[in-house]
Amino acid sequence: MDTANINLDPKVQTRDFRILGSGVLTTVKRTIAWKFAYMYDGNEKVWMMRESGITVGVPELKGHIFVGRTKEGFSLIKVMNGHSPWGYERQMALDVIPILADGIKWFGMLPKAKVFWNLGYYNDFISKGQGFSTFAWQYVARIGWLPINDPEKKQTLHIAANLRYAKPLDGKMTLKSRPESNNTPQLINTGAFDAEHSSHIGGEVYYTNKRFTVGSEVITHNFYSNKGDHSFTGGNVMLSYSITGSTRPYRTEGSIFGFVPVKKSVFKGGLGEIEAVVFVSTLNLNDGNIKGGQMWRVTPMVNWYMTKVMRFELIYGYGVLDRYGMKGKVQFFESRLQFTIM
Repeated sequence: MDTANINLDPKVQTRDFRILGSGVLTTVKRTIAWKFAYMYDGNEKVWMMRESGITVGVPELKGHIFVGRTKEGFSLIKVMNGHSPWGYERQMALDVIPILADGIKWFGMLPKAKVFWNLGYYNDFISKGQGFSTFAWQYVARIGWLPINDPEKKQTLHIAANLRYAKPLDGKMTLKSRPESNNTPQLINTGAFDAEHSSHIGGEVYYTNKRFTVGSEVITHNFYSNKGDHSFTGGNVMLSYSITGSTRPYRTEGSIFGFVPVKKSVFKGGLGEIEAVVFVSTLNLNDGNIKGGQMWRVTPMVNWYMTKVMRFELIYGYGVLDRYGMKGKVQFFESRLQFTIM
């Protein structure tokens, strides 16, 4: 990396720091919940509002309505709390989708039919100018089926489709990724290109059987302009095994997986919970005259949940970058100590 004038000398840096608050008001007819989050972003060196808003239970519509700043609802792993997924970072193909948006969404589930949904509309009326705001507006839909969900047998089968139609901000778009490593430079990057509208189509499937979980998400990002259309694809496959036997519960209210429950922490004489994970992921940002690069990465890692608030991650990654007619190999050696107090 020194040939690119990138300094990789050891350093200590805060990835992020968050302050969270939430509460619930129960009325005769419905439940009203609120949440507030404020975060220091170590990359941008700024404080910003994160997920904040009000959720109102609407039993007449078999679900809830949220108004405020939140996850769009595209992709299970993107909707999950950023500290709860199996991996170190979300797969690189999801970097195209903003982490947050301001708007309204309706989500719910039909228990008998085992069908769930998440429908939303967002714009950048409040968030324009912030780093995550790369679209002027977007419509998002996530519709799925839960044929198996047996907490006692620890079995879950989750299948869903993701659809998104959006307008890039100012008619321009730049796709880039630090390939699942927050401290790594943007190894794949399209640079700015014309894009008047975009469509995004994804599929996801996750299956848990006791200690094992296998899952996959694939996505196609399409951008349209009178100067030319472009399409980019990516996805991942993951496999996890709970060495100590504790697995994530499935939460039907959001159609996502939750945090790993810790039976006995290391501070009370226990082992905590240990989980082994393997990821394979890729993203291709080459199309026509755009040479953003293509990368694939294999990531074996171990998660050690020492307590319900402490998680230690030991990560190794091996990737291959294909860009500018050259191929280069990258190795990642990383660890992270994470504190989540909720």
